Amino acid sequence: MSDWSKIRPTMEKKSQTQVDAEKIRKATRMGVPLSITTYTMPHEIELYIAEVLACFLAEMNQDRLKDYLSYCINELTTNAKKANTKRIYFKERKLDINDPEDYRIGMASFKEDTLSNINYYLQLQKEAGLYVKVIMQVKNKNIILEIRNNSELTKTEFMRIFDKMARSRQFTTLEEALTQILDDSEGAGLGLVIMILMLKKVGLDDDNYQVLVENGETITRIIMPMDLDTQEQLKTLTQDIVGYIDTLPQFPENIAQIEKLLNDPESKLSTIAAHISNDVVLTTDLLKLVNSAAFSLAKKCNNITEAVKLVGIRGIKNLLYSIGSIQILGNTSNEQKHLWEHSYKVAFFSYNLARNFLHNRLVTEDAYVCGLLHDLGKIVFSAMYPELLEKLERVRSTLSIPDKVYQALLAGANHPDIGAALAEKWNFPTSLVLAIRYHHSIDEAPEEYADLVATVCLADLFVHYAEGTIEFYQINPELLKRFKIESEAQVKKVCSTFQKGFEAEQLR
Repeated sequence: MSDWSKIRPTMEKKSQTQVDAEKIRKATRMGVPLSITTYTMPHEIELYIAEVLACFLAEMNQDRLKDYLSYCINELTTNAKKANTKRIYFKERKLDINDPEDYRIGMASFKEDTLSNINYYLQLQKEAGLYVKVIMQVKNKNIILEIRNNSELTKTEFMRIFDKMARSRQFTTLEEALTQILDDSEGAGLGLVIMILMLKKVGLDDDNYQVLVENGETITRIIMPMDLDTQEQLKTLTQDIVGYIDTLPQFPENIAQIEKLLNDPESKLSTIAAHISNDVVLTTDLLKLVNSAAFSLAKKCNNITEAVKLVGIRGIKNLLYSIGSIQILGNTSNEQKHLWEHSYKVAFFSYNLARNFLHNRLVTEDAYVCGLLHDLGKIVFSAMYPELLEKLERVRSTLSIPDKVYQALLAGANHPDIGAALAEKWNFPTSLVLAIRYHHSIDEAPEEYADLVATVCLADLFVHYAEGTIEFYQINPELLKRFKIESEAQVKKVCSTFQKGFEAEQLR
């Protein structure tokens, strides 16, 4: 088994060490993890991880953290690889690593024996499937860095790590640490102390560094908040975009009239149908919806009044939100067409996920429109007038906002907040606003709307997975569990079925 066979960044394997920067940028914006797995940690892997980290941090304008996090990764991966080697060594010597006396005996010769024959032990590690995994992710405005290995820490090892962490609190500088005499039975332990001191230097404390054992893995995790300057710069530019949203028109008058009728309990379906009939686009889309696979009608429906009955008030409202958004924001440029094409596919996947896996009527009714409008913030950018871009450029220049932050905003950073602001301006229902705002951060969604937000989030990920822009490991296992999906084989089958259904719908 090759080391390279288990490297899983979001990239195409054009060469063994080539980084696909675009896929890394996309994963970073979506908040999905980047994972690199190795068994022996050769130098090529170390260089590769450094390149991925540099690209990952550059996307968030966090380049200043590169040296600090590079050191942390090197220290933690070295420790993880050493822990794996230790398991093999103890097994070879028929010693119980969890027995204190056996542990003392084994560690007395571990370093000398393994260094003199390291390739042998690394090969045994690989054959045993003992891995080291590096994971990078942006989540809730935090940079999450994890090093995982599938050798559970022993009680003795836990005590040693926490002892070194406690010792590091005594020091304020590296020089102080170097002057102290540290236990040398497994190395001086200075690497961990230096790492803690480096994290202190960038404003982190003990709460930002975690060591735990979970599901057979030892996990060391660093949680680093995005620096406030970048967050403030994005917030400033976002406010200008929201200001632009206030200048966008309300929904067209014909749609507003139909919405008023829908909200009037005295309105007759025949009256609503008559108003819809006056709008060619609405009529076409309503009939297309009612004749879709979602309704599974025995024969085609061409009667608007009957169609209104079948779709219902909630369904008609959702149709209005969709059509009104398209009419105002446009669907003419290549960029807009691409965004809407992706959105229609996410809408189809959302509806079918809700119908087939959740069996919640309200979620199913809203899933399609929430999927269709989930990227409303990106579509706003595609509809911007040149004068707004000029204004944003002036703000960028006046406040000396780095070009990377500006480009990140234009590329879609903060698009959930911007899309939600537009949805609120147009008086969209709470469920739709929240689906837009939290489709990349479902942990923050109110519990009442968690199923709906999760449906849109998973549908979006499934579309990206089907297109090959993300991999299975990047889909949150807890999200899959909500839909009782347990394996990649299931994901492939669902995506294939939905894709065929979507293509069939386009031919209707």
